[in-house]
Amino acid sequence: MTTYPRSPRVLKGAVIGVDLFNPLASVIVFQYNPSELTRRLDAQTPGQGQADRSEAMRLTGPPVETIDLKVEIDATDQLEKGDGLAGAMGIHPQLAALEMLLYPKSALVIANTVLAAAGTIELVPPEAPLTLLVWGASRVLPVRLTQFSITEEAFDPQLNPIRASVSLSLRVLSYSDLSLTHPGYYLFLAHQIMKETMATMGSAGNLGAVAGGEVKLF
Repeated sequence: MTTYPRSPRVLKGAVIGVDLFNPLASVIVFQYNPSELTRRLDAQTPGQGQADRSEAMRLTGPPVETIDLKVEIDATDQLEKGDGLAGAMGIHPQLAALEMLLYPKSALVIANTVLAAAGTIELVPPEAPLTLLVWGASRVLPVRLTQFSITEEAFDPQLNPIRASVSLSLRVLSYSDLSLTHPGYYLFLAHQIMKETMATMGSAGNLGAVAGGEVKLF
């Protein structure tokens, strides 16, 4: 299908796992951007119930934000073009890149197995790679993949999946979750500063609309 030449170029969303030891292991660029993205923000406030009245307006940190989205992965175009990887493996590589965000590194598992066999009591706990949701220039967020489900919908003669629908659940990691030295700390802080700027821009012209401008807010 021919695209109208003056139509705007649409950026591709992505989920990227930043791993210094294997930088290409988890780079997932959405083949088709999801048509819908659901966000939920839960306020972080002092304990409920009989809290001190002086704490009623206090925040203990940024809200806990969760993001749910569904992406479609389809190898049809690649197969029509004779792509060797798609022909041999279907969409296994794309699905594996997503799944690796939840697996500890096999090298670390092997190392811990050796240490355990040698009688070491304290083992090195596995750590997931820094995972980023990239959704346009104004939204690059450190996230943790909490859950996802895969519905494989079509297969090639070797039973490789060639079309799938993937539902992702992500929890945004804020500076309340990460250490001061973690790069995700500053990514989230920059995201909040950008959000504050956009909120100011959007609100500046609206004060006059509040009760015809007769209400003094400050």
